[in-house]
Amino acid sequence: MKTGLGLRLTQQLTLTPQLQQSLRLLQLSALELAQEVEQMLADNPFLERAEDTGAEEPTDVDAPDAAQPSEPGGDETTARSPVAEEAPPDTVSVMEAAAPLAQEEWGAQLDEDAGGWRDDDPDAALGPDWQWEGPGLDRDGRWQDDDEPASAADLASRPERLQDHLHAQALALHLTAEERAALHFLIESLDDDGYLAEPLEALAQALLARDAEDADPERAEELLALLRRALGWLQAMEPAGVGARDLAECLRLQVLEQRDSPAARAALALCAQPLEWIARRDLRRLSAATGLPEDQLRAGLALLTRLEPKPGRRFAQAERLVVVPDVLVTVRGTRFDVQLNPATQPRLRICDAYARALRQHRGGDLQQRLQEARWFIRNLQQRGETLLRVARAIVQHQRSFFLHGEVGMRPLVLRDIAEELGLHESTISRVTTAKYMATPLGTYELKYFFGSALGTDGGGNASSTAVRALIRQMIAEEDPRQPLSDAQIAERLREQGIECARRTVAKYREALRIPTATLRRAR
Repeated sequence: MKTGLGLRLTQQLTLTPQLQQSLRLLQLSALELAQEVEQMLADNPFLERAEDTGAEEPTDVDAPDAAQPSEPGGDETTARSPVAEEAPPDTVSVMEAAAPLAQEEWGAQLDEDAGGWRDDDPDAALGPDWQWEGPGLDRDGRWQDDDEPASAADLASRPERLQDHLHAQALALHLTAEERAALHFLIESLDDDGYLAEPLEALAQALLARDAEDADPERAEELLALLRRALGWLQAMEPAGVGARDLAECLRLQVLEQRDSPAARAALALCAQPLEWIARRDLRRLSAATGLPEDQLRAGLALLTRLEPKPGRRFAQAERLVVVPDVLVTVRGTRFDVQLNPATQPRLRICDAYARALRQHRGGDLQQRLQEARWFIRNLQQRGETLLRVARAIVQHQRSFFLHGEVGMRPLVLRDIAEELGLHESTISRVTTAKYMATPLGTYELKYFFGSALGTDGGGNASSTAVRALIRQMIAEEDPRQPLSDAQIAERLREQGIECARRTVAKYREALRIPTATLRRAR
């Protein structure tokens, strides 16, 4: 084995920690950025929020010593914000703000404040409503009462649970303790859509497993019979269709609540048929299976389409995802004002006290933490500047969208913005991911403004978003008795100069969640 020395030249790209942090912050959403800022504030003692100190002057993070001590004998009040100089109102200031009362008006005022109690009725002050045990006013002039009952608006805004709605109806039933417990168990076993997903046998076995002493065949049969009776009571409650085991049973329960008519009888017969036939509106098979004429089947299908497939939908407490826009766009005549949302832009600064203390003891790990704090503030500023540049470029390219809506969307790809701003395409991808823009037409993700191009007869391009908007508009204006097929929509687009194949129309229609012409036809 021979050993030796050799020289080799290679090129390698190495990302500094500062650049890695800049790229990572660039792709974070507003919520993730807020979490990242909170984590940095907890880990790095040199960082603090600028609004917490009331200072309006920005900190020079590029300087070696970001925090300079004030000159001796200087007026420190000049650096304070006007908001910081205002003292929060307390009880005295709140009471002094009221208009002074005349001497003869004090009696009426005291009588009103005391709830109508006067000296001529001393026993009235001994009632339970006359108490001086309240906590008084807080610093903002509001009554401090932790046990204050909810207002009517608060109660109205609270959505009612499906289980609570059913339990309230169960109180009107004359049931034994065992029957009420079985009904309560079934109500709590419902899913969010109001269905009883588990079979009664499985629920009975689950109850028997809790009590091993009663796990005998006779007890199992009694419990199953009890659950079947409780299911009948449950399915008779409002909303109609609750407690169903499948969609067919849910529709059947709702049809039974309808007035007796030929359409209702046809709908009941349809509920016993395969749902695939009903979804395809296969009248030939349905007529052969039920023995009903096609006109009655059409009436039954029309009745089924008006029913609620998910009885618990209106009680479902769906999680509301609140989107906080990163960019705000306002239209002023023919001008578009694009600015960052101040609520999503954290304002940080270097803590002056720690910076002064470190100036006397340089070196060590604390100096590195101070440099990390400066890097973090600088990267936050760079993130906001890059986001604002990209947003302004998008608005400039999509001016027709803000004036005419979706039909005015122009084709745009990431490479166009990257070449215009002199940035890499991956940087534009990071900036436009999970970032939202609030416009007069609504709030959209920045990715929404990018779309592929379709050729036109004039040699130009049409945005795929605009084509989808045209397809939606054509279908909305079609005759329900003779809906447009995908081939007819493609032909109409071709008449407008947009080259779009039938398969492309079908793909866009499915993306818009619009059914086929066969399912859209009114029967």
